[in-house]
Amino acid sequence: MTPARRVHVALGERGYDILIGRGLLDDAEGLCALVPGRHVLVLSDENVAPHYLLKLEAALAGKALRACVLPAGEREKNLGRFAELMSALASLGASRDATVIALGGGVVGDLAGFAAACWMRGVRFVQLPTTLLAMVDSAVGGKTAVDLPEGKNLVGAFHQPAAVLADLATLDTLPPRQLRAGLAEVVKYGAIADAGFFAWLETQAPALLAREPAALAEAVARSCGHKAGIVARDETEQGERMLLNFGHTFGHAIETAQAYGGLLHGEAVAVGMVLAARLSTRLGLAPGADATRLQALLSSFGLPVAVPAGLLPETLLSHMRLDKKAISGRLRLVLWRGVGRAEVFADVAPDAVLAVLVS
Repeated sequence: MTPARRVHVALGERGYDILIGRGLLDDAEGLCALVPGRHVLVLSDENVAPHYLLKLEAALAGKALRACVLPAGEREKNLGRFAELMSALASLGASRDATVIALGGGVVGDLAGFAAACWMRGVRFVQLPTTLLAMVDSAVGGKTAVDLPEGKNLVGAFHQPAAVLADLATLDTLPPRQLRAGLAEVVKYGAIADAGFFAWLETQAPALLAREPAALAEAVARSCGHKAGIVARDETEQGERMLLNFGHTFGHAIETAQAYGGLLHGEAVAVGMVLAARLSTRLGLAPGADATRLQALLSSFGLPVAVPAGLLPETLLSHMRLDKKAISGRLRLVLWRGVGRAEVFADVAPDAVLAVLVS
């Protein structure tokens, strides 16, 4: 096991560490230390469980453990699956000192976290992310939720994990499409707050796509550092944390319109960031050259940069009105003034949004 990098999320007594390194899931003693109580529920999916579940169960031998393995995909992040987890915790006899462990990507983490937030009004929760997207985004910060047919992440809670272990070795088995989707969220941090990081990414596409360990470790650590700082300053998304949704209002609308069966989350966010940048240019907020630069960077990672065929602009706009950042149906969007300078803008004109959706 290589020495792990450590990023701290400073939330006082509820603060926690993000450990980033290779071989963290091979440290049985470290894994067992994450579960101080007797009862543990592990949630994973059918893609991840065959690789890592037996190793985790062996590390937690002696605990009263139950594992739930779901089919993979965003469609599983629903109220029905949440109810199944509640029943699983009940049948386990899980007490207030129980731990829920998420072993997988963003869907598993969001669902497991929401279950932990609700069981007995909140129990311990540990994130073991196995996708790049989860490592740099969804596993950090305590946002937990399930989707409704009407929109993504509409039912949820803020519930911080006790720890996040990002074992970079799990990325060795990650499908290329999933790796690229995670890189969209990495790009986001440069786009919203760090022009230097953005420029570094422009030089690192070949290394990151080739999964070079040093490049991946740097990308994950810098991304987590940005998110940890933002979460510490604005845990419940009252201000600065909204910037992390750059591209997401457009992206979530695309995912919802495709009934969570089309673009992956990161792919939809890539398209959404391009649309947000174009809208910023249209509104006179940012130079068009920066939008072009963003599109080129995303394209270098093999990510989509255009709205999928067959999606009506009016349909996408209606989904955007239901976004959590909207106020009384008025659009509130994260836009930018160029690379590294994102801001939240209230009451964005729907006609301007439609214009970029049809262009």
